[in-house]
This record gives sequence, structure tokens and C-alpha cells, in this order.
Amino acid sequence: MNSYLIETEDFAFREKEIKKIIQKEGFLDATTSIYDLEENTLENALEDLDTYSFLASKKIVIIRNIEKISLESEKDKLDHLYRYMEHPSADNLLVIECKKLNATTNLSKELKKRCKIIELDVSPKNYIKEQFKGFDVRQDVINLLDEYCMGDFTKIDQECNKLKNYKFEEKKITIEDVKELVFKKLGDPRDLTFQFSRSLAERDKKKALQSYRELRDYHIEPLSILGLLGSQIRIMYQVKLLVNRNMSDHEIANMLEEKSDYRIKKTRELIAFYTEKELLDLMQQLGSLDYKIKTTDTDANAEIENFILNV
Repeated sequence: MNSYLIETEDFAFREKEIKKIIQKEGFLDATTSIYDLEENTLENALEDLDTYSFLASKKIVIIRNIEKISLESEKDKLDHLYRYMEHPSADNLLVIECKKLNATTNLSKELKKRCKIIELDVSPKNYIKEQFKGFDVRQDVINLLDEYCMGDFTKIDQECNKLKNYKFEEKKITIEDVKELVFKKLGDPRDLTFQFSRSLAERDKKKALQSYRELRDYHIEPLSILGLLGSQIRIMYQVKLLVNRNMSDHEIANMLEEKSDYRIKKTRELIAFYTEKELLDLMQQLGSLDYKIKTTDTDANAEIENFILNV
């Protein structure tokens, strides 16, 4: 069975696993075609799977973002894919990539019947610990490196290799080494806004102020930060309503026209801290604060920091 299903959010992990699969299955000299369903149709991939290759005896077909396919309008193409996987060509290696599939969908069930399944759900801290085998590294060092890399496994790889090369003789890595050598990654402002929202939800005012000031490091105007926070609170309210209807992350992402399920998944972590009424109250407070800053000579930064301290 030369059909694999890889479930992971992380690009670096996925690429490493594909290289292992190619080597294991003996397809090192094969040609490779990639069909990303955010840009291509499944039909193109099926045509490739069904066509004999004149250039090489073996070929690798990679289908990315299978979760983006319409389960209704492209049902015939999915049925075609399932039929192929029942009787695959020995000259083809099929790799289907996706983020975590909803296990209750027919797509998930049918693929998992026919594919070798590889789930890559590794925590950044465990991954860092694994990278430092043979080195003396305390947990607080691992925690700081994870914070600096913000869960980016590609950056974790790079920084771990840098630290190991630097301390190759001593075999011991300290907090000071991380602070000296590792450049702290500035995340997506939406991710920082998420951290800001979480700190507010947990009433951790010190951390909320720190997150606000990190957002200012991007040279984002206070009103724009209010806009980002307002957008985060609004989507939290929408997600809370839709979760109460027992909708999956993927279904919610489609309804809210989000490009990926990731933001919905992260937002779910926040909604438990708030009632629907509290979210509506926060949106009203932010609206009032926005109006005050725009119509008076008040210090915008001071007003936002006061808002944080009074949540």
C-alpha cells in the first residue's frame, strides 16, 4: 500500500517525514508532482495517478490540503481517489497532506481505511528536549527557547543547531546562552493579539501589558491595536455561538471565511474564559474607547493601558 496520509500543522515536520517515506519505499529516483488543493483541482492529481510516466518508472504524487475539498461538489472525484487507493499502481507513491482532519467526516474515515497514517503532533518543548540529547539542558532553558521560537519548528531546528555548535565542548546550555545567541521571533500580530486576549481573559494584567507593548514594537498605532483586539473579541463571540451549535473547527472556519482552521482552534482556547454577555460588554467598551481616542486629546497609550488594568 503506497498511499500515506500525513496529519500535521507544521511544514518542517511534514517535509522531514516525506523524505523518510520516499527513502523507505525506494522512490529516491522518482519524479515528484505536487498538487495543492488551494491552487489546483483534485482532478489534476487523479489524472497524474492514472497516467503512465514516460520519463521515469516511478513517480511521487503529493496532494496538499485535502481538507479544503468540497465534500459535496467533488464527491465523484473523491470516489475516484478512493477507487485508485483500492488498487494503486506499484510505480506510484501517493502522499496526502493535511492539518488535523475531523475524525467524524466521511473524508477522514475513507482515507484512514486506505492509507498508512502518520500523525505528527509533537509539542515544541518535547521536540527541543529531543534535539538536546547528550547535552545538559534545564527545563527553564527549554521553556525560554520555546518562547523565543514561538512554536516555529524550523526556527527551533536552526537555533538548537546553533546552540549545540556553540557549546559542543561543554555539552551544557544555559539561560544566558539562549539570551545571547537566540534572536527572539516577532510573531504574527494576530498571534500577539491572541496572547494579549488570553492574558486579559486570565486577568494577568502584567502579561497583558507586556503583550500590548510587544505589539507596539511593531510600530502599530494604538487605534490599530484596538482594531486587532476588537477583531479578536468579535471572532471569539462568533466562535462561541457556533461551538454551541456543535460545529467543528473546519465548519466554523468555512462559515467565517477563515483561510485555515488554525485561528478557530486557537480561539476555542479563549472562549471558555468568557460568557457571551462578557464578550458583548468588551466589544462595547472597546467601541467607547475607540470613540474617546478619536474625538479627544487623550493619550491613547495611557487609555489602553488603563483599560487593561481595569478589565
